[in-house]
Amino acid sequence: MRGGRNAQMEVLDPPAVRRWARLAADALGGARAEIDALNVFPVADGDTGTNLHLTVLSAAEAVEALPDDVDAAVMWQTLSYGALIGARGNSGVIVSQALRGLAEVLKDGADLRAGLLRAATLAREAVARPVEGTVLSVLEAAAKAVQEMPVQEVRVHEVPGREARAHEVPGQEAAVREVVGDLAAVARRAAGAARAALRRTPEQLDVLARSGVVDAGGAGLAIILESLERVITGSHSDRYDVPAPTSRISPMTEVGAGYEVMYLLDADDAAVAKLREELDAMGDSLVVVGGEGLWNVHVHVGEAGPAVEAALRAGRPYRIRITYLAERTHRSGTAGGAGRGVVAVAAGDGIAALFEECGAVVVRRAPGTRPTLPAMLAAIREAGGEVAVLPNDEGAGAVATAAAEIAREDGVVVSVVPTRATVQGLAALAVHDPLRRFDDDVVAMTDAAGHTRHGHLVVADREAVTSAGVCRPGDVLGLIDGDVSVIGGTLEEVATLVVDRMVGGGGELVTLVAGADAPVRLAAHVEAHLRVIRPDVDLVVYDGEQGGYPLLIGVE
Repeated sequence: MRGGRNAQMEVLDPPAVRRWARLAADALGGARAEIDALNVFPVADGDTGTNLHLTVLSAAEAVEALPDDVDAAVMWQTLSYGALIGARGNSGVIVSQALRGLAEVLKDGADLRAGLLRAATLAREAVARPVEGTVLSVLEAAAKAVQEMPVQEVRVHEVPGREARAHEVPGQEAAVREVVGDLAAVARRAAGAARAALRRTPEQLDVLARSGVVDAGGAGLAIILESLERVITGSHSDRYDVPAPTSRISPMTEVGAGYEVMYLLDADDAAVAKLREELDAMGDSLVVVGGEGLWNVHVHVGEAGPAVEAALRAGRPYRIRITYLAERTHRSGTAGGAGRGVVAVAAGDGIAALFEECGAVVVRRAPGTRPTLPAMLAAIREAGGEVAVLPNDEGAGAVATAAAEIAREDGVVVSVVPTRATVQGLAALAVHDPLRRFDDDVVAMTDAAGHTRHGHLVVADREAVTSAGVCRPGDVLGLIDGDVSVIGGTLEEVATLVVDRMVGGGGELVTLVAGADAPVRLAAHVEAHLRVIRPDVDLVVYDGEQGGYPLLIGVE
């Protein structure tokens, strides 16, 4: 039933936005399987309904965590952020960008028609190679339909605490000039146009016509806009029609070999522009959304490794999700061998030997570099059916996570232990017990690594400003837990100062790993110093042979 007082709603206030997000998430959850059944483009992987549900659910949960008295700007920005970080799949990422467009306009209380136009514009700009007959076409049809509605009035109103912007009325610093129509009429027109455009998608995209389906992403967007209409008009209907397939899926639309790669990325605009070019040359279905330093990236590629490595060059990728798109029967790999194993990344021959002596499969890397994804994946598959991975470096952690995602697709149980330094990896491996339940073993290894402070020495090769002051070429830097703590003139001087600070907060075991370029007596000098200041502390010294770092230090 339509109508009632809700039909007179003039703006989407925060409570209405919250209700819309939850209603849309619930509606997509109810239609998930039906939308999955429509999914044949860009690949027939049958997960578009699931991805859209998870994307909008992330947005709904984000706004529901806000206090009741939050203002419109915060509500819309949180909705956009929640969708961005929770976006999954090609359509989910595009919908998150559409919500970003709505948020940019409606956070200031402007007209819904302007918000839909901005949503359609941003969504299309996010897709490297737009295809008609998809969610983009459905969104643009809705935006175009409401732009063609007659303008009813122009209203100027005050927005307390907001500075003037380009579209404001001259002479009124805090005023907003907006073109206003009947909000309920706009919402009805948008939802109706989306539904009509959805029915036309097989005419625009041949793969849909051959398969007897409408576009899955477009079907999800139509539900989102219908949910908005129902919140604004007060309709209580809970029925959302999803057009069923009219024929069996054609064999031509089966999933081909390759990977879907997704990740969140912290990077600046210039780096993302270059990343777009690199990923566009690697594969297809490229969608990059976000801004202001946070991005969500989606692409289909033949090899996942280069796509992840490109992200590592651009900034800091995380929440990396890699899905093998080929059918399971076409996979070249099989699940890892039986038993429990550990994979450890090592940057020196001596360190590698230490890990191997403890039974780990070692992935070698040069100092200052990351291991390759194929090498990491091969090591995981070699290690066994249940594998704990010790990246021992923050950069290697991203590669380890990506490799673990691929290995899981092959049935390997994998957990990446968050070791950020070699000494943490040694501490974790020391408590590894292959006879313990896997989850318990991972918890014990994680706990041991977390209770190990890590430090190292490095010689500066240029002048720079650090957290401990300005350093110059040739200065010795002592880092503790990744931050420069000491600047000095000799390795011996800095090593003792770093150890003093690290054991000052307590500790029972000190581990020293000497590098390839370390003076012969460096470790002995630190040992003699410890015997004076902390004779109760146990000391272990290893010859790590690592380059670049004369000494690694761990305190447990």
